[in-house]
Amino acid sequence: MDTSSPTVFVNGELLKLYMGRRVRTVVQVIRNEGGAVVGQSTDNQQLTVKGPNQSVPVMHFMEVIGVADGPQSIRAEICTDFGSNFDMASYNGLCKLANGQFKNLFL
Repeated sequence: MDTSSPTVFVNGELLKLYMGRRVRTVVQVIRNEGGAVVGQSTDNQQLTVKGPNQSVPVMHFMEVIGVADGPQSIRAEICTDFGSNFDMASYNGLCKLANGQFKNLFL
């Protein structure tokens, strides 16, 4: 396993703690806006995803791996369509655990 460039699981609130670092999150696509995607994070915050041309339909969930380049913005490296059925509450709980009580278990 390559641990040279780990990604941190984040929600909208945690994103601002990792400016300039690689992060991983899931957003529900709200709209496409001039080469960027505006999405709702698992903790109901609006995030902007810039980068590669994302062809994920509106209302689908999208996993984003990239660099946090603003308090509500990610410069995407990889985007994956997770479809229209995703448990946002569970993912949000994972983000909290991965940055809190069980941080030592995650890279």
